[in-house]
Amino acid sequence: MQIKLLCIGDIVGRPGRQILSEQLSHLVREHEIDCVIANAENAAGGSGLTAQIYDKLLKYGVHLITLGDHIYRKREIVETLQNSDRIVRPVNLSPQAAGKEWAVYTTAKGPQVAVISVLGRLFMSMPSDNPFHAVDRVLSKIPADIKIRVVDMHAEATSEKIAMGWHLNGRASLICGTHTHVTTADETILDKGTAYITDLGMSGAHESVLGRNVDPVLKSLVTQMPCPYSLATGDVRINGVIVTVESSGENTGRAIDIRRIRVNSDSAQGAPYDSDDGKPNYNNATL
Repeated sequence: MQIKLLCIGDIVGRPGRQILSEQLSHLVREHEIDCVIANAENAAGGSGLTAQIYDKLLKYGVHLITLGDHIYRKREIVETLQNSDRIVRPVNLSPQAAGKEWAVYTTAKGPQVAVISVLGRLFMSMPSDNPFHAVDRVLSKIPADIKIRVVDMHAEATSEKIAMGWHLNGRASLICGTHTHVTTADETILDKGTAYITDLGMSGAHESVLGRNVDPVLKSLVTQMPCPYSLATGDVRINGVIVTVESSGENTGRAIDIRRIRVNSDSAQGAPYDSDDGKPNYNNATL
C-alpha cells in the first residue's frame, strides 16, 4: 500500500487562501491525496495565522499545519497552538514556547503521518536553538510505529536546508523547505529513501515580490525609505509537491516518488502545471 502526501508552500494572505478554497478539493480527488500538509505562517494578512483562518484551512481540506518565524505575529493563535493536535511550532524554540513539537494525522487508509517543523539559523532574525539537535530529539519521541514522517525546514539558506536533508536521510519520508517563497527545481529522492526539495515555493500572488505588490517594494529598495508593503493579487498559484510513500512492508516510510506542482487559479480541474504554456507538465523524481 502507498500513501500520497500533498505538501503546500507558504500560504500568503487572502489570495493564497482563496486559491486553496477553490482548488484543493480538485487536487485531492484527482491525485488521490491521503494527507495535506501546508505552511500557514503568512496566511493572515501576509504575516502570522489567526484561529479563524486556521479553522478555514482545515475546512478547505488541510490536515496538518506548520509555521515558521512569524508564528506568534497574531497573539490569538497561541490558544490554538496549545490545544490543537493539527498544528506544530518549530521544534528548536524555547521549551516554554507555546505549541506542540509534533502532530499526527491518521489517514483514511489507516497509516499515520507525523509532521514536525524546524527553523534554520543562517540569516534568520528569530533566535532558535541548533536545528539538527532539536530534530534528533523530537524524532526520537515520535512512536516507532509511525513510519511516515515529514519535516518542514523553514530556513533562508539553501545550504542549511540541503544539510538537513542529508542529516535526516533514511530517517524521514520527506524534508521540504519553506520560507523563501521561491520554488526550487531540485526535488529528488535521496539514496536511503527520503524525498527532498529545498523550497516548496509560495501559494499566493506571483505577480509580486514574494507576495507583496511590486511598486512599494521597489520604492523602498531604490530610495531606502520606509514604505508599507501591501499584498499583491495577480497571477495566483499554488506551489508544492506530491510525494508517494510506501506504507507497508519492509520499506514502510520510504518515498518512491516526488513531483513538483504548480496550480494556476484558472485551472478549473486543479491540474498540476510546471510550464508557462498552459500544458500539464510533471517534473518528478522517482526511486
